[in-house]
Formats: sequence, structure tokens, C-alpha cells
Amino acid sequence: MKVLIIINDAPYGTEKAYNALRLANQLGKDHQSIEVRIFLMADAATCAIANQITPNGYYNIERMLKLALRKGAKVKICGSCADARGLKTIQLIEGTEISTMAELTNWVVDSDKVLVF
Repeated sequence: MKVLIIINDAPYGTEKAYNALRLANQLGKDHQSIEVRIFLMADAATCAIANQITPNGYYNIERMLKLALRKGAKVKICGSCADARGLKTIQLIEGTEISTMAELTNWVVDSDKVLVF
């Protein structure tokens, strides 16, 4: 089974990205045969920025994304969303990849479940 999780919100401010990644990581832990795909759109493109520092006791989206990647998730970032937010020259988390709407469309068609946060 292939599960696509589309995240639209910024990494901090709401808990949508946090909850989406909690789900992705639980899927990776409990259902290792499931292919988890994560697509970051709109303000969620900033979830992939490397070297995030959060206060002690506060969740860290970079660590959560790295865990998902280690568990085999694929993480793609909307290219036009990244460009609009000035991410072209910023270091991104290793293993994430700038993508396109065409690739997202292919993922949607090819996935068994699509979840949007």
C-alpha cells in the first residue's frame, strides 16, 4: 500500500505538520510494508529547511522528517512553493527533494490513500 501525506501548513504555529509527521512516523514504525510519501506544499515547504533549532521540550520538525526518511519515507517539496519562499539557496534536509506539480499528480494517481493536512 502507498500512503501520500500532503502537508500545507508551516512547521510551527499550528500543529498540522507535527501531526502529519507523527502519523507518517507511526506508519513507518507499525506498518513497514507501507510506502509513505510526504509532499510539502505552500508554507510547509519550509519544513524541509535544515538546521532547525527549537526550545527544549518543543517538537522539532527537522528531526521528525529525518526519522521519516530513515524509515524509508520519500519527501518531496513543491518547487514553485519553495521558490516563492526563497528556498532556492537555503540548505534543505538531506534526502528531501525539490519536485513539481506533475510529480505530485503522479503520486496522487499512484497512491492508495491520500491524506491532506
